[in-house]
Amino acid sequence: MLRIVESFVPLIALVFFYLQNNTIKTSRYNVFNFLPLNLFEQFQRLANAYFLVLLFLQLIPQISSLAWYTTVIPLMVVLSITAVKDAIDDMKRHQNDNDVNNRSVMVVMNGRIKEDKWMNIQVGDIIKLRNNQPVTADILLLSSSEPYSLTYIETAELDGETNLKVKQAIPVTSDLEDNLELLSAFDGKVTCESPNNKLDKFTGILTYKGKDFTLDHDKLLLRGCIIRNTDWCYGLVIYTGPDTKLMQNCGKSTFKRTHMDHLLNVLVVWIFLFLGSMCFILAIGHGIWENKKGYYFQNYLPWEEYVPSSAVSAILVFWSYFIILNTMVPISLYVSVEIIRLGNSCYINWDRKMFYAPKNSPAQARTTTLNEELGQVKYVFSDKTGTLTQNIMVFNKCSINGMFYGIYFIKTNYSYVTASPGVDFSYNKLADPKFSFYDKTLVEAVKKGDRWVHLFFLSLSLCHTVMSEEKVEGKLVYQAQSPDESALVTAARNFGFVFRYRTSETIAVVEMGETKVYQLLAILDFSNVRKRMSIVVRTPEDRVMLFCKGADTILCQLLHPSCRFLRDVTMEHLDDFAIEGLRTLMVAYRELDNSFFQAWSKKHSEVCLSLENREHKMSNVYEEIEKDLMLLGATAIEDKLQDGVPETVATLNKAQIKMWVLTGDKQETAVNIAYACNIFEEEMDGMFIVEGKNNETVLQELRSARDKMKPESLLESDPVNIYLTSKPQILRIPEEVPNGNYGLIINGCSLAYALEGNLELELVRTACMCKGVICCRMTPLQKAQVVEMVKRYKKVVTLAIGDGANDVSMIKAAHIGVGISGQEGMQAMLNSDYAFSQFHYLQRLLLVHGRWSYNRMCKFLSYFFYKNFAFTLVHFWYAFFSGFSAQTVYDTWFITFYNLVYTSLPVLGLSLFDQDVNETWSLRFPELYEPGQHNLYFNKKEFVKCLVHGIYSSFVLFFIPMGTIYNSVRSDGKEISDYQSFSLIVQTSLLWVVTMQIALETTYWTTISHIFTWGSLGFYFCILFFLYSDGLCLMFPNLFQFLGVARNTLNLPQMWLSIVLSVVLCILPVIGYQFLKPLFWPVNVDKIMDRIHLCTKLPLPPPTRTKLKYASCRRSAYAFSHKQGFGALITSGKILRSRVSKKNSFLFKK
Repeated sequence: MLRIVESFVPLIALVFFYLQNNTIKTSRYNVFNFLPLNLFEQFQRLANAYFLVLLFLQLIPQISSLAWYTTVIPLMVVLSITAVKDAIDDMKRHQNDNDVNNRSVMVVMNGRIKEDKWMNIQVGDIIKLRNNQPVTADILLLSSSEPYSLTYIETAELDGETNLKVKQAIPVTSDLEDNLELLSAFDGKVTCESPNNKLDKFTGILTYKGKDFTLDHDKLLLRGCIIRNTDWCYGLVIYTGPDTKLMQNCGKSTFKRTHMDHLLNVLVVWIFLFLGSMCFILAIGHGIWENKKGYYFQNYLPWEEYVPSSAVSAILVFWSYFIILNTMVPISLYVSVEIIRLGNSCYINWDRKMFYAPKNSPAQARTTTLNEELGQVKYVFSDKTGTLTQNIMVFNKCSINGMFYGIYFIKTNYSYVTASPGVDFSYNKLADPKFSFYDKTLVEAVKKGDRWVHLFFLSLSLCHTVMSEEKVEGKLVYQAQSPDESALVTAARNFGFVFRYRTSETIAVVEMGETKVYQLLAILDFSNVRKRMSIVVRTPEDRVMLFCKGADTILCQLLHPSCRFLRDVTMEHLDDFAIEGLRTLMVAYRELDNSFFQAWSKKHSEVCLSLENREHKMSNVYEEIEKDLMLLGATAIEDKLQDGVPETVATLNKAQIKMWVLTGDKQETAVNIAYACNIFEEEMDGMFIVEGKNNETVLQELRSARDKMKPESLLESDPVNIYLTSKPQILRIPEEVPNGNYGLIINGCSLAYALEGNLELELVRTACMCKGVICCRMTPLQKAQVVEMVKRYKKVVTLAIGDGANDVSMIKAAHIGVGISGQEGMQAMLNSDYAFSQFHYLQRLLLVHGRWSYNRMCKFLSYFFYKNFAFTLVHFWYAFFSGFSAQTVYDTWFITFYNLVYTSLPVLGLSLFDQDVNETWSLRFPELYEPGQHNLYFNKKEFVKCLVHGIYSSFVLFFIPMGTIYNSVRSDGKEISDYQSFSLIVQTSLLWVVTMQIALETTYWTTISHIFTWGSLGFYFCILFFLYSDGLCLMFPNLFQFLGVARNTLNLPQMWLSIVLSVVLCILPVIGYQFLKPLFWPVNVDKIMDRIHLCTKLPLPPPTRTKLKYASCRRSAYAFSHKQGFGALITSGKILRSRVSKKNSFLFKK
């Protein structure tokens, strides 16, 4: 499908589809759809739908045994609380949307510049963007302030890369420059592809002045990019709002619901069926009783007029019991769940240990519905740049002519401390004040004029493609295609070799205060195959010099034989650098004979004009001059990780949480970071790289990896294969255990094939057996697809964490999305469920808050179901002694207050304050996290245990009071066994039993816990005397009918005997089970708890430090750029303005 865009032509056909405005929307609701949509989402909870049906049943007087308002009021409260919470969350999204949509942008209109809002921009508008301004929409670049209409952009929000990229307008529109008259008169027509999510592809044709011009993605500026080092540029808007490639990759906002919510839906169905079967049994019993006895006692118990037979009476009683027994699924359950989730969210917001002081940024729980899910995470999908790393490169150490320079850092907690103060660079007026180095011997060598040191830093100041900007004299700003190059040039600058400016033919360097201009003869640019770059210059002394820097594996083969000893020493230093995980490269030079260079230059010029095999011929020509190099030394750059990342990853690994890194960065950099972060380890049994470029190759690589990890997984007899064959519709793949620790690396191209058809199953089986997975060169959509794949095939909880707009789709796709407020904008944080500023806070979020929330929610649900089964099922036993008449055992007010008052606070106290172990032990023993991943503490099996326990307790609570008062009399000879006294004894025994039960469940007692637990029991007796008081019963005899029952019954020894026996018989099996379970059915957590209990009696052992491990044979060498460098553009002169002299300073733009 084609898309046609015409500048300033209001075509009616385009109004509805093409000329939509630039508004974005991440919110779910608006004023009109909030009520129906929110109610629809809430009634997806089967319990809410169940109570709605129950409400309708209670409106029928023939079957209603309880007043209708006993259901409608709690239902309205639950729906209202949830709706208000959802509305508040969505209002925040609306506010964030408004902040973006109301940004200002300049629009060209009728020969003038008009300021307008982002949301009003439409397809066909021409807009003006300035330096450091974000791009408003996807626009076709028309012209810019730079020569040849080049524009420099940073795409961190799109792909996570902070290196500069170059876009260039087509020549026919470059002539428009900033002439507003010409721009207003521009009447070109763009025919292009319909909106899609492909960030690196764009196909279109510009028809202008009767000619067609081909367009590609190099002519398009995408929304989310930031203009860099370009004063201004103009562009024609092609895609707006949701049609932009950024928004196409963001994915849809979905209503996230926890696994516990899904489980509760299933359990509600089970309870409903159980409830129906009980009502059916009681209805049959009623029919039999009425047929055999009730029929003959109609003089005393007359049938209603609408009851012609016992069968009809049984049907009506079925629905009456359905209403009476509805408390098996109490609506207060959902109110309590929301309160618990809100409380645990507040704990996250209030956690001072997750507060990042430098940014004054606390942790934020942006949703209150996913807390217990934090305690069940199995897979963490992380971005790299800005999430694991700070995206800051630091010149850390170097080796020059066999001498080692640099200082070691001492690790303390999550920070590094140096053993000596930093070097003072105040003698250098052009030094970068933010640069730090801690070895004074290197500065002393520079000041003494050491020839090799000077040559080393001269090489760094010349051999690069960095651009210099000097808007204020002496204030240099470097714009580099990669952070590595910027770090190297900045290091040379601080040590006295300042790269000042460049033209297409010269490079100016201030050497120890003296400006020297070098003639630029050639740039042999970097490529992924060459893994090096060289530069040939003519010095002011008329010497022709070649400087080269690159990967040590490459440069070692190009060195002169005389450098053998120096090479060995330097390689030892490189080994030391690699052990610390530093990014290394070698530096070398060669002095060229003038006649040799002239002959080489002639050959180079001929190859440049070649039309066939140009790249291959160019490579051969480069090799002729890049040989017999003299080694100068090596550099070591630290790609600074965020504080505590390796320790956090190691801790998460101990918790059986698997880390996958999904990044748009290149493979070498991503793998290096994986080793630095402990995602990969040198002791791994194997590393698999999937880089096939077709289905067959990718399939072969995946199966080869699986064959090594688990050979039997390829056999038809393998249990998983049998399971998948027998149940092709069941997508869940059982967990497969490999025969060792393995890692997997796959690039975006291969991933595109692996995510299609049958290969997806192969990919997920192979990847999920690996300890760590690195997916590099990924688009934002592919990140989301990988997360969705794991969610689809594995019954696990996934968490995605990132800091850029390119991570939004992944964050939305995962069960839990975490945003880091970093250097790549706020989009990730605004679309996340939880947000904080440092990656290492993740371990606290999961292992402390997540685990506590999961444990508390499981205890809450187990206890809540138990206490309501015990409460409700007493009616079942009572039915056999009441002629199945649907009469309640308890006083109506007790039924009303049981969940609302009497038992609400103890269970909330348990769910908000309970801790099995404190935060220190939670972090010290990450293995405690494992039960949540397998959902061991509350599942269908645990629910059945609660049901059985509830049935047993209800049996005890009915028959023990009945036995104690059977045929018994008071001291005055009157009978005790009246209905009201029996009711009071049963309900008091019930409250004592459930209170003792929750006391057994509580492992962390606080003052509030004691007040809630024992205070609720005492409050019951206070309410009891109030409700059964003479005054209240006499004033409202229809509402309060238990006159004097409390006073007459509480002093009976039979009542207290009933309470003691009921408590003992109900609690004794629980105590026995809790004692015997660790002895006969121990799990790993029980053993760890024993260790913790042992440790609490002894002094706390010091925490073990995580040792970072790297191999000397592996280099993070020359992680320079993601694409071909700027060499060709520099030598062509296209990107450089003419030089303007200002005494000793120069103003240049990149």
